[in-house]
Amino acid sequence: MKKVLAFFLVSILMLTACSSGSKTNKASSEGKDTNTITIWAWDPNFNIKALNIAKETYNNKDVNIKIVENAQADIIQKLNTSLSSGTTKGLPNIVLIEDYRAQSFLQAYPDMFHDMTGTFKADDFAAYKVAPTSVNGKNYGVPFDTGVAGLYVRTDYLEKAGYKVEDLQNIDWKQYLEIGKKVKEATGKQMMTQDPNELSLVRMMAQTAGSWYTKEDGKTPYLAGNKELKAAFEMYKEIMNSGLVKPVSDWSQFVAAFNSGDVATVPTGNWITPSIKAEASQSGKWAVVPFPKLPGVEKSVSASNLGGSSWYVLNVPGKEKAADFLAKTFGSNKEFYQTLNKEMGAIGTYKPAANDDVYQRADEFFGGQKIVADFSKWIEQIPQVNYGIHTYAIEDILVVEAQNYMKGKDLDKMLKDAQSQAEAQLK
Repeated sequence: MKKVLAFFLVSILMLTACSSGSKTNKASSEGKDTNTITIWAWDPNFNIKALNIAKETYNNKDVNIKIVENAQADIIQKLNTSLSSGTTKGLPNIVLIEDYRAQSFLQAYPDMFHDMTGTFKADDFAAYKVAPTSVNGKNYGVPFDTGVAGLYVRTDYLEKAGYKVEDLQNIDWKQYLEIGKKVKEATGKQMMTQDPNELSLVRMMAQTAGSWYTKEDGKTPYLAGNKELKAAFEMYKEIMNSGLVKPVSDWSQFVAAFNSGDVATVPTGNWITPSIKAEASQSGKWAVVPFPKLPGVEKSVSASNLGGSSWYVLNVPGKEKAADFLAKTFGSNKEFYQTLNKEMGAIGTYKPAANDDVYQRADEFFGGQKIVADFSKWIEQIPQVNYGIHTYAIEDILVVEAQNYMKGKDLDKMLKDAQSQAEAQLK
């Protein structure tokens, strides 16, 4: 329901952009400059903690940094409500926006986002992160965290089935299932979890081949005739029918499955590391290998992404100070990123930080593996795609059609029907 609400509000935002543009421009020029920078973000243990470290790093006594925690859904709703009504009253100077949603805001209200081009070196960040934060060659967002994906594996389960970590390097999903069958025979454990109403696995598979739900313009639905997406759904169905999947329906069940030892692998973004390490009794029993490739898809690589967000400065009084804060912390400070990694395990997409000793340290929980260094290497291999403005709206359609496909509907027909629905809804 949150996704549907967000889509509805973004649709209103898009339709009213032209009529309200001049109103928001006027609003953004009103008022006096301020020495207080207000920032909206979610997740106290990650984004808010990173902001507090940035605040200490910036250490400018002439500027007061006010950090306000909101749920991500609340931030989206507040932004949509304000921007669609053409007012900037109550908006923050800086806001965190998920990469999948960024283009919806940037393209609908480009005048409401401060141009950050030149305040930081975009080339210093992973290329796949720069695309969703930019429009027409201009940088509006400062890239932050990465959702670089990996395949977390239980090494003890693998060993019982006769495998080593080296055997899972750069495998495809067909090989993954073959390994999974032997792991289940040897241990009785399922290979992975999956929520049947959630398609992040399909999304990650498609990105390994540089494909998405839309064409390169980020607007035109690209479902029917999308060979890479078709291959992802074929593999998804094979996985779901393999007998190697433990169904889950929410986050707590997802985490409980690997913390309890019920599954042998977790294919997802690196942000899951703290949750895996939360079960201290499993220390030394985990490793991370590259994300599997799509079989039969030549351009598929062993790297993908799930999630991630970036920082944006709104065109309200204080925007220059807000831009300076971001530029001197998230935009350019190598030591800052090293502190983030050391204190909270966060991996940014700022490439110069990856060469430091902090990123090269061994993690005993993962058997001494230098997992941060490995993730940093995989970041640069992630195919760049245009997430566009319709990711969640299209995925809501695909979730329903995927159920029909699992029940026997022809895949080409399924994608064709989803294409028609998307075209009708997203005009």
